[in-house]
Amino acid sequence: MDQCSPSDASYRTVLCVASDHPCIPGHFPGHPLVPGVLVLEHVARALREWRGLRLACVREVKFLAPLYPEESAELELVGLSGQVRFEMRREGKVLARGVVEGAS
Repeated sequence: MDQCSPSDASYRTVLCVASDHPCIPGHFPGHPLVPGVLVLEHVARALREWRGLRLACVREVKFLAPLYPEESAELELVGLSGQVRFEMRREGKVLARGVVEGAS
């Protein structure tokens, strides 16, 4: 896991959701993929680890391609004047991106 210190302008981490996660069997039976809400939970966790903030608002989010159980993806957060932009990539391909706000 590649992480930067809280004073850095960006933060990176790797996420991988296990195939036995409780939400996987119902999303979708026979063709499981990681639900968007779980991706946002990883964004919230990264924001907490990086800046010590809780996720207060999701300004925008776009899911461009699925993340499947057991696949690794890189999550990057970049601070932008009170907001945080995130991108989740697998092998260079953007899977999700958006803008969130944090609060203490």
